[in-house]
Amino acid sequence: MSTTKEKSWSPRIVAFLCNWCTYTGADLAGVSRLKSSPSVRVIRTMCSGRVDPTFVLKAFKLGADGVMIGGCHIGDCHYSEGNFKTLRRVEMLKILLDQYGIDPRRLRLEWISASEGDKYAHTTLDFEQQLRELGPLQLTE
Repeated sequence: MSTTKEKSWSPRIVAFLCNWCTYTGADLAGVSRLKSSPSVRVIRTMCSGRVDPTFVLKAFKLGADGVMIGGCHIGDCHYSEGNFKTLRRVEMLKILLDQYGIDPRRLRLEWISASEGDKYAHTTLDFEQQLRELGPLQLTE
């Protein structure tokens, strides 16, 4: 049985969003009044390729239950190859997270363009639901 505390728990999601695509898609979702997860805290980056792996690890260390990285679709990066760098980094991070005892599903990579506000809203709600099923992240020192 779940307790009242578990029912009221809401995951903390840190989202690193590319300025040119995913951040603009999030803005479109907002102005279109689409329902997206209120658990998401956005950090705007110029490119998803600028998200250093240490930023992701620090987000988890500081209490995030999940981290999402959003970038331009493959081939549409405003900085030519930033999203290819992101793709390689996320694959490496998922292996590292697993070795640290953190479920790799807590890190999510999405390609969302500026015109896909509906995809942004759906993705955040889906990620929040996935994290609810996983429960709170409990790191040990």
